[in-house]
Amino acid sequence: MRYLIPGVLVALLVFAPPAKAQDTAIVGLQTADDSRGWDAVGKLMIGESGFCTGVLIEPQLVLTAAHCLYDKTTGVRVPAEEIQFFAGWRNGRAAAYRDASFVLAHPDYRFQVEDTLDQVTADLAFVGLSQPIRLPSLMPFATDAAPVAGDLVSVVSYAQGRAEVPSIQEVCEVLAGRPETLVLSCNVDFGSSGAPVFTVVDGVARVVSVISAKAEVDGRKVSLAVPLAAPLAVLRETLAQSGENRPGTSGVRILSGGQAGGAKFVKP
Repeated sequence: MRYLIPGVLVALLVFAPPAKAQDTAIVGLQTADDSRGWDAVGKLMIGESGFCTGVLIEPQLVLTAAHCLYDKTTGVRVPAEEIQFFAGWRNGRAAAYRDASFVLAHPDYRFQVEDTLDQVTADLAFVGLSQPIRLPSLMPFATDAAPVAGDLVSVVSYAQGRAEVPSIQEVCEVLAGRPETLVLSCNVDFGSSGAPVFTVVDGVARVVSVISAKAEVDGRKVSLAVPLAAPLAVLRETLAQSGENRPGTSGVRILSGGQAGGAKFVKP
């Protein structure tokens, strides 16, 4: 997770509508009951000490932010063999553990030490897993079209100071939306990079964006996210052309778009 220079987003926020609802606080999913339905969100361990957040969108495919794949000091991409996905990581245990078999960043992404707004546009990546995760309690999330300004979303993430349990912010707002970048009121921190942004419609949660960075505008903390529609399509096409071996996916239904299922959450 990175900071962007204060003020660069002012133009994006000028026409942001008034808030529809008060943002809710971040809540740790401390127990198995709390985490039920969210275990496809996991902690991506990068190298010896770094981590990001990722989300399972197919049994063998994790979606995250592209900059997570790079050493922030050297700019060198971290080898796949140094990356692991801990699905539903909570207090020292995971619902499933998998090594990465390959990593694939969006072809337009260019890692830079100095953050720029342009980096957010293509800050998307796949982490292929060594074996598919097939558990009745751990279903991949479907993806859907990006939300628009004024929509309410949710974020599930790991972050600095709350790295041992996933945390959810059930209500935050899309302050401004463009095809290349979303500006959200969601509360994120280091480690939240790659965290899935959800819309929940009729109790069904779908991934609509991925957290890229946190920023500050006139003293207000905001988060920047990648709208999925166009960059995810490009990333999928790049994967199809890459020839990466993805054993175990034959016959698997791809969860994407509005036709897919996804985890369902029923509020009392």
